[in-house]
Amino acid sequence: MVEKVHSMGLYGLDAFVVEVETDLSRGLPAFEMVGLPDAAVREARDRVRAALKNVGFQFPVSRITVNLAPADKRKEGTLYDLPILISLLRASGQLDAGLEDSVFLGELSLSGEVRPIRGALPMAIAAKEAGFRRFYIPAQNAPEGAVVQGLEVYPVPNLAALFAHLTGKQPLAPAVPEEHPTHPGIPLPDFSEVRGQEEAKRALEVAAAGMHNVLLIGPPGSGKSMLAKRLPSILPDMTFAESIETTKIHSIAGVLPASAPLVRTRPFRSPHHTVSAAGLSGGGALPKPGELSLSHNGVLFLDELPEFSRSAMEVLRQPIEDGRVTISRAQGTVSYPCSVMLVAAMNPCPCGYFGHPTKHCICSAGAVSRYLARVSGPLLDRLDLHIEVPAVEFDKLDSAEPAESSASVKKRVDAARAIQNERFRGTGIPCNARITPDRLHTYCILSDSARALLKRAFETIGLSARAYDRVLKVARTIADLDGSDRIEAVHAAEAVQYRALDRKYWMREL
Repeated sequence: MVEKVHSMGLYGLDAFVVEVETDLSRGLPAFEMVGLPDAAVREARDRVRAALKNVGFQFPVSRITVNLAPADKRKEGTLYDLPILISLLRASGQLDAGLEDSVFLGELSLSGEVRPIRGALPMAIAAKEAGFRRFYIPAQNAPEGAVVQGLEVYPVPNLAALFAHLTGKQPLAPAVPEEHPTHPGIPLPDFSEVRGQEEAKRALEVAAAGMHNVLLIGPPGSGKSMLAKRLPSILPDMTFAESIETTKIHSIAGVLPASAPLVRTRPFRSPHHTVSAAGLSGGGALPKPGELSLSHNGVLFLDELPEFSRSAMEVLRQPIEDGRVTISRAQGTVSYPCSVMLVAAMNPCPCGYFGHPTKHCICSAGAVSRYLARVSGPLLDRLDLHIEVPAVEFDKLDSAEPAESSASVKKRVDAARAIQNERFRGTGIPCNARITPDRLHTYCILSDSARALLKRAFETIGLSARAYDRVLKVARTIADLDGSDRIEAVHAAEAVQYRALDRKYWMREL
């Protein structure tokens, strides 16, 4: 007799229904598993055998065949332990329960404990869309699954509790979803802790208002990393839809903390410069999200940008332009969202002290040129703002005057983002940095003086077409911060000033 239990599978961000079919037949005792299982799935037979014995059930002495359908999609991970065990008990007549509208997921310990899995949220969403009513998952994953409305999510701590529930002896209580707060309660580093660097703070305010990519250039100790780490504190709060999408990615990658079933603060990822191209974009036989996707709806900070490998830097170009990263493997193609705010930092030269007011630079002109050339022109074009962060003077460091707080800056950023939300309503454009080329001149309306200024800048600096588009978008954000419907000359002039490498280093005016 064949018994069937439902489970779920993952490929990229997409979840699909898996039917776990078990057949017991006569013959020499054996346990065969088919349906493209990976090594972790095949090992389930040993975990299931030990768990059954240790919770008081009999392991069938017969020829056991388990099929994971659809058989043309690869199954990976340990989440099939629990549905295989349930299916085996039903096939052997040791469990009689109606489970047609239920989904089971979970890894088993040898003693019958149910351990957490990856990807609970996207699988819960897919289970609801497929029409299932009950969702049985490990207790540690229950808060994550409970985010999905209209699905009864049952936390399963161990097999004993699950069997007591299925037989009606002691029902499990469904998990209750947590409320999504309007304002996250996690404290973030504050801009009030940064002394001086008012020009850099203003530039980061502009970047946050339009979600623009940023390059910080300055000597060691000038505060580049300190500024970047405080950027999330002035970004707009995440919407519930953004939280769900970001949580799905973190759940699949297995980096979602048990104490935070829903990502409520914008991610800030800062990989070391030794990270590989696959580490940034994602990879593996069945591709997993990389740092780009883990930063989705947040900030990806690359400190010491020229120290990253050329392949790692160049892999950023297409994803930060399109907001998606596509990974192709022999088994298929996976696409992950990566709408990130890229923030990079670098020194002006190998020793770091070119242009420093008090310290002498020991680098030759050729060494400086080679150092700057490690960052390619096409990547620079995709960085909207090039911000010079000079060394901080002693008087500013020693000043007792309080600096402006992140809360004050965030109010202006939120006001500018509200203008953008109204402007782009119904277009699918989330912010100024994502204005599509066909709508650029519709939304970036220039005054005559602004147009004349940008023409002079284009001819003098030698901006590329992409860099010019970026300047227009930044100018649009500056105008929004100023409450202006039209881009005036003062807005265009400030936007041009944020192309430091175009104006100075990249023109080799050393």
